[in-house]
Amino acid sequence: MPLVTFESLPDDARVWVFGASSSLDQRAEQLLAHDVDAYLGQWRAHGEPLTVGRAFTEGRFLSVAVDQRTAGASGCSIDGLYRALRDAEPASGTSLVGGGRVFYRDASGAVQSATTEEFAGLIGSGLINLETTVFDTQVQTLGEWRTRFETRAADSWHAKLMPRN
Repeated sequence: MPLVTFESLPDDARVWVFGASSSLDQRAEQLLAHDVDAYLGQWRAHGEPLTVGRAFTEGRFLSVAVDQRTAGASGCSIDGLYRALRDAEPASGTSLVGGGRVFYRDASGAVQSATTEEFAGLIGSGLINLETTVFDTQVQTLGEWRTRFETRAADSWHAKLMPRN
């Protein structure tokens, strides 16, 4: 099945969010989009084509969603997606696969990333608090992505990293 628009997929579509370790400029995003689209256009699970869409947002995030009503992504097909993204990383000059990063908006509104330890340090210094906008790359469905991918730290798992009063 050809790639469909991300917006056309249902709320129960399975989603994976990949955060770039650094901001992608327009050229890097275009190169990555070309490679990602080529892979997703032929992505299959157990021989069945997947109904899939993707979105690049904030110059940092690649979100891939699969409508599992037609065919669901399997472990092997998900592994294939990760391999394809790893193969595409050198051309984009950033890392998408590997995780371990926390994404947030700084005081100027720019998207930043930090390790969990760095994020904890920012909390300790007062630069990040419960009102800080964060990005939940652990969302599982497109409905969750639409409603809480970008949210206040107080409303996400990030709140667990904050000191309790």
